[in-house]
Parts: sequence; structure tokens; C-alpha cells
Amino acid sequence: IRESATLTRDVLEQHFNDLKGTLKKLLDERLMSLLQEVDAIEQESIKPLDECQKLIEHGVSTADDLLRDGESAVHGDVGQRNEKLCSFTKKALHIQLDSLPEVPSLVDVPCLSAQLDDCLLTILKNQIFSHGTVASRPPVQLEEFVEKPGGILVRWCKVDDDFIAQDYRLQYRKSTASHFEDVYVGSETEFIVLHIDPNVDYQFRVCARGDGRQEWSPWSVPQFGCTTLVPHEWTTGLEGYSLSSRRNIALRNDSQSCGVLYSKAPTYFCGQTLTFRQVLSGQLIETVGQPDRRDSLGVCVEQQNGYDTLQRDKAVCISTNGAVFVNGKEMTNQLPAVTSGSTVTFDMEVVQLGPCSNEGGSFKLRVTISSNNREVVFDWVLDQCCGSLYFGCSFSYPGWKVLVF
Repeated sequence: IRESATLTRDVLEQHFNDLKGTLKKLLDERLMSLLQEVDAIEQESIKPLDECQKLIEHGVSTADDLLRDGESAVHGDVGQRNEKLCSFTKKALHIQLDSLPEVPSLVDVPCLSAQLDDCLLTILKNQIFSHGTVASRPPVQLEEFVEKPGGILVRWCKVDDDFIAQDYRLQYRKSTASHFEDVYVGSETEFIVLHIDPNVDYQFRVCARGDGRQEWSPWSVPQFGCTTLVPHEWTTGLEGYSLSSRRNIALRNDSQSCGVLYSKAPTYFCGQTLTFRQVLSGQLIETVGQPDRRDSLGVCVEQQNGYDTLQRDKAVCISTNGAVFVNGKEMTNQLPAVTSGSTVTFDMEVVQLGPCSNEGGSFKLRVTISSNNREVVFDWVLDQCCGSLYFGCSFSYPGWKVLVF
């Protein structure tokens, strides 16, 4: 409680300090704009009046000079009087003392003033006093972490019944990292976070966005998750397949070479869910290759070279046309065909029929294969105990791209 309260205080103080700085900057910019507008109107309006004033002052000055000349001619000597009067008369005839420049009427002369609406303070006051909230509990919380090979399934739930969630936002970071990063945004309440290093703590948090709103809710209480399961990897070196850098994605390339691509190690254990997903490449809509009846996705007890499909003994698989094979025999039940974006999952649990030892014995696995919202369930009988299994795939034609997790 104290840690979250301290963090909340810091967030509030920082936010309102930023707001004050931004508001001051905006007010200063608006004041400068209005002052510049006053200067522009003043300069534009005063110019013709200044010119008119100069003309009037010039006329008054000329008339004053002529008046002094007239007084000098009248009061001068009798001998010079006629000459001065003649000069005065000529000068007076050339000066137009009865003309004035056009002076704008009073209604045409600008009179500047500032109109300031006091309701702005009321609006700002209402907005400021309703800005920001303090929540004692986030509306969503992390609920469960499920270990996956090289990943963690994260589940979360709403804890506020009155909150209607439109989207969720999940973030994570390594325990040694300083910043969270987005890993999922959407409407689901669970997500498998891949590319997780085994035996390393990761911190997770989730928030939600209310229906019709733009802002996100407060973050949930951060929680740590970890997986001890090594990631699934395809084996390298098979000519017909190209692998991603993490070796969890296999692409059937244009090579004529064919065969089964197996996992690097028997990393699938009963009780887990093994998932194959057709991956979209770039912006292409159709990313799957041409289907073939020999195509296969599945698990097996051991790697066996010399086969071009998993439709063999000690293996269960699904073909791209939806046919299911157990120990090389096709079942009557069939699943939908595997297409672009399809997800195929294998779930197995142990059902032991007889004594099991290192020397052998009856061993039965209950297998559930799901594809496109349909599933088949059957028992797979083996003559040996299997603590872990290999997975594999085979495609006859190029273009198939499969992610395993």
C-alpha cells in the first residue's frame, strides 16, 4: 500500500507540474498573439491620420509665415511698403489657405479594446476540479500463470463488476529490465507470451479500457511469472526446411528433398498442450502450400529416418486434409482441413493398462487432437513407457509454415 501510494503521489505531482508548465506556455503564447494584433491594427490605422496631421501642420505653418510677412509690409517704411505689399500679394495668391486634407469621420477611426470572457475561468475551474481520479483498486487483476515450453500462459480477470471492458493491455519485462513493453492488446482475457527464457523471472501487469473510452485504466498489481520448461525447437540440418532464428518456426522450402522434420529433443510431456499454428507470412493471404495426403503434424515415440510422413507405427498425427492417423492407421473420425491460420493442438494423459517397467509393458495414452473448434479423442496403446515424446511434421509441397509452442 505504501509503495503504490508513494508512486501515485509522484505520478500526480509530475502530471500537474507538467500541466502548469504547459498552461503557462499556452497563456504566454496567446498574450503575445493578442499584443501583436494590437500593434498591427495601431500601425495600420494611425498612418493616414499622421499624414493628415502633417498636412494641417504644414498649412498652419505656411499661413503663420504669410501673416508675419503681411504685418511686416504694413508696419514697414513707406518706401519699402509698396514693394513688400506687392511681394505679399503674389505670395498669398500662390498659397491655398482655404483647403484642408480629408479627415476620416469619427466612426471610421478604430478604437481598440480587449474583450475578455470571464466564463473561461469558470470552465477551467470545472475542468480542473474534475480532472484526474484516484482508484483504490484497478478494475482488472492478473489471475494465473501457466508454464509453457519457452512461454507463459497469462490469464487475468475483472474485479470490478461495474466496469465494462472493451480491450485489455498486457505488458511484461524481465526482472533485470527497467521498462515494460506491450505484448498483447485485445479483447481476450488470456494470452501465451512466447520467447520466454527458462528459469528467469518476468514481471507482468494488465490494464483495461472501458467501453467507448480512449484512456486506459490503472495498472494491476505487477506479478512475477516464470517457466522451467525449455522451448520447443525443430531440429536443424534437414534440407527441405528453413528455420527461424529461434528454431520454433519451420518453412517448407522449394527443395525437392523430402522427409520428416523432428523436434530437436523429446520436449513434449503428457499433461501439456502441444500447439501447431500455420503462420501468416508478410502480407500474403494464402500462405499454405498445396495439400497432400502424406502431409502430417503430430507426435511420435522416437525419430525414425527413411520415412516421408508420420503416418507410421509409434506415432499419431493429422494430415492437412484433416485425416487422423494412429500407428499408421487412419481413423474413421476426421477433423477440418488445415488451412491458413489454422491451429492444431495435441493433449495427452496417461492411462496405464498393465505393469510398466524399463523392460516394457502395456502403456496407453488418451489423446485429444483439436482443430478449428472440433476435436477427436482416442486411446493410443504403446508397448513401452514414454515419459516424453518427439513432435514432427512433413509436407510434400513448399509454402507450409508452422509455429510450434
